Parts: sequence; C-alpha cells; structure tokens
Amino acid sequence: MPQIQLKMKDAAIRKATASVIAFTRPMKTSSHFTRAQALARSASETLLPPVITLAVLLAIWQVLCSSPTSSLPAPSKVLSESWEIIAHPFYEGQGIDQGMFWQILASLQRVAVGYAFSVVVGIGLGVLVGSSQWAMRGLDPIFQVLRTVPPLAWLPLSLAAFQDGNPSAIFVIFITAVWPIIINTAVGIRNIPQDYQNVVRVLRLNGFEYFAKIMLPAAAPYIFTGLRIGIGLSWLAIVAAEMLIGGVGIGFFIWDAWNSSLISDIIVALVYVGVVGFFLDRLIAFAGRLVTRGTATA
Repeated sequence: MPQIQLKMKDAAIRKATASVIAFTRPMKTSSHFTRAQALARSASETLLPPVITLAVLLAIWQVLCSSPTSSLPAPSKVLSESWEIIAHPFYEGQGIDQGMFWQILASLQRVAVGYAFSVVVGIGLGVLVGSSQWAMRGLDPIFQVLRTVPPLAWLPLSLAAFQDGNPSAIFVIFITAVWPIIINTAVGIRNIPQDYQNVVRVLRLNGFEYFAKIMLPAAAPYIFTGLRIGIGLSWLAIVAAEMLIGGVGIGFFIWDAWNSSLISDIIVALVYVGVVGFFLDRLIAFAGRLVTRGTATA
C-alpha cells in the first residue's frame, strides 16, 4: 500500500508539473510576441514618416516634370535613362569611364586623407588655443579670418604649390574641415569644470596624464561636434574641388555629365552624394557616442 501511495503521489506531481509548464509556455510566447510588437511599432515610427514623405515628394516631382516641355526629367525618366549606371556600379572601363562605386571610392579616399590630417592638426591646435591664453590671443584672430575664405578659393593656390590635382584636392579638404575642429576643441577645453582642475592638483598628475585622463574625456563631446561638422564640410569640398581638378571622382562625374547634357546621371549622382554624406555623418556620430558614452550629440 505505501508503494501504491508513493506512485500515486509521483504521478500527481508529474501531472501538476506538466500543467505548470503548459501554463507558462503561452506566457513565454506572449512575452516574445509583445517584444516583437514593440520592435515593429518602433520601426514603423522611425521609418514610416520618411518613407511617406519621400513618396509624396516623388509623386509631386513626377507630376511637375512629366510634361514633354519640362527641362528636368521625371523620376521614371531618370530611372530609365540612368539604369546602366544604377545597375552596374562596379563597372570598370578605361580612364574616367568607371562605375559609381569606383567614382565614390576615389572621392572617399581623398576625403579620408584630408580629413585625417585635419583631425590631427585641428585637435592639436584646439587644445593649444583652449589651454593657453597667449595662444588664443595670437592665433584666434588669424583662424577667424582664414576660416571665412571659401574652400574653392584655396584650390588655385594649392595647385600652384603642389603642381598636381590629387594633393591639391586633399589640401582643400584639410583646410575646409580643420576650422570647426579647432574651434569646437578650444571651446571644449575652456569649458572644463574647475573641479577637474582641483582633482589634477590633488592627484599631482603630470601633463600627459592630465591631457589623456582629464582634458580629452571632458572635451570629447565638443570635439566630436567639430568632427561631425568637419566631415560634412569635407564631403562638400571634395565634390566641388573634383569638378575643377578632373580625374576619377564623383565631383568630376557630375561635371562631365553636365557637359554631356546627361541630367538624369547628375540626379543619380546627387542621390549617391547625399546618401554617402548621411552615412559619414552617422559614422562620426556613432563613434562619438561610443567614446563619450552617450554624452555627444546624436
């Protein structure tokens, strides 16, 4: 009898356990479903407004430019006339006859070199101007004058100095991007709280430790603001500079399309320019959030 009772108890326990498991499974599924609903709602709130806006703008563009007498092509005409460069971005021909991928890559390579120089020089000079009153009084007026010079105004001077189009374009990128980096870095250094200065005195940090552990982290949000402005100006400058220096690059592609009256190709190239510029800005913003742990502006 005791064995029969134990078996009956075991059976009852297994039945109860199975009931609990069967009861909790729908809750788990419900939790996953709720999470999926939240993700779908967030995605729709983020993506739906720009998609609807873009569709409305394309519809307006189609209506306004569908007339045979229109000077600009409608979206449908752009798609049909420029389908070759859209469908074959990796095309490799002779000379400047290259696909859009290679045109943009050539421009990005110039931007990468010029922007890297501007980051190093801009942060260095910004730290100097922000931490030294003498440097600020001596250099700030010069910076304020030079930064108002239009980027393309530097191109003839750089061509005369370098005697080559590629380094001249890189110099234009550098001279365009360096000013917002200098100014924002200097502002960030000058706005370091006095409490941080007191910590330096208490801990008796040397110059390098103060620079690496206090100065740069405190000024990082300002620095990345300057970096984001700089990368946008770099991309603007290279497109304009390449129209004048020639060679492979998205800027000269646009100019060459204009000379050939290929308006649809120009529109496609402008779309590529805008998309690449957007991703460059998002890349710097993402790096800023990583470095500053979310304190840099998104």
